[in-house]
Amino acid sequence: MADHPRPKFTYYGHSTVRFDLPSGEVVLIDPWVESNPACPDRLKNLERLDAVLITHGHFDHASDLLDLARRYRPSKIVGTFEVCQWLERKGIANASPMNLGGAQEVLGMSVRMVRADHSAGFLEPDGTVSAGIACGYVVRLDGGFTFYFSGDTALFSDMQLIAELWRPELAFLPIGDLFTMDPRQAAGACRFLQVRRVIPIHWGTFDALTGTPAELQAELADIGATCEVIALKPGDSY
Repeated sequence: MADHPRPKFTYYGHSTVRFDLPSGEVVLIDPWVESNPACPDRLKNLERLDAVLITHGHFDHASDLLDLARRYRPSKIVGTFEVCQWLERKGIANASPMNLGGAQEVLGMSVRMVRADHSAGFLEPDGTVSAGIACGYVVRLDGGFTFYFSGDTALFSDMQLIAELWRPELAFLPIGDLFTMDPRQAAGACRFLQVRRVIPIHWGTFDALTGTPAELQAELADIGATCEVIALKPGDSY
């Protein structure tokens, strides 16, 4: 494992994660903050916001994006080409588009966009508009620490390629079921990824999201995977 300062990760609930870089910058992934019922009030006012990563255009991942972009003016908002086109139509000037397989530098990090098996669309007053495809990210910090944020996804066997090519040490994986992987599939993802630690996301916000971190731990034990489950509650940091 990489031996150097790592980000401080703070779980805002559902699929929103903040990470503070060792150099002080603040990044949000899938910023559902103000209207997120799981997000503690004390986290809703940020002192700064330097960059944003968006995995896909659904309300529970991006409904506060425009407000945050206008209020804090992050240096980059990273998303698919279609998400960034939507942002530009809304008057956001610092969108930074990319697509599957590509990478770009964000605050000194390498941010690579990878596959996710999920849908994507923005809800507008006249109906839902396409937001292209969903994605995940492999983020590598200067010094080598690498983590994988899957976004909403089903299990897919190409996660083994993520392990082979980029060797993430930590994964953020959905476990809620219904709209994403359940704990059994997430355990399989941990095995494919060969990660040593996993932080469950996209669980517990609504009654329909039935998967739990305890179930993930049991499924990992059942397949003999040596992966530590870091079960953060909203407001907790790692």
